[in-house]
Amino acid sequence: MIDHVYISVTDIDRALAFYLEALGPVGWRAFGNYRAADGPAGVPDLFGIGDADYISGARIGSSIWLRQRVSGETGLYLGIVCDSNAMVDAAYAAAISAGGIDEGEPSDRTYFAPGYYAANVRDVDGNRLEFVHKAWNTPTEPGRD
Repeated sequence: MIDHVYISVTDIDRALAFYLEALGPVGWRAFGNYRAADGPAGVPDLFGIGDADYISGARIGSSIWLRQRVSGETGLYLGIVCDSNAMVDAAYAAAISAGGIDEGEPSDRTYFAPGYYAANVRDVDGNRLEFVHKAWNTPTEPGRD
């Protein structure tokens, strides 16, 4: 299941207006921002839009985080739900073994939230994957997309 996607945009205000209007009919709404100053170097300002499940925390849901595009930036950033910290570790190890490039070994990422455990890899084309386990999420159900 996809947990979150970062979309790099050229104009945050214009993009935020677009996504809020486009996703409003399906129940998505803005729910908060993440300030780069609150975390480690390299984590940008982020502007969150999520579905009702993601925002409420009642079940695993999905979110989009808008970020200001950096000159020359390409690629996708995709957060993948993992049911446990061990699953994060295993996915990270498999990605590295498959030729992935380390962008953050598995660890607690409490600057996002307590119980947020993740690892990051990049493929050779610049696309990024984050394997993430959030302690407050129950394991995914078999067959649920």
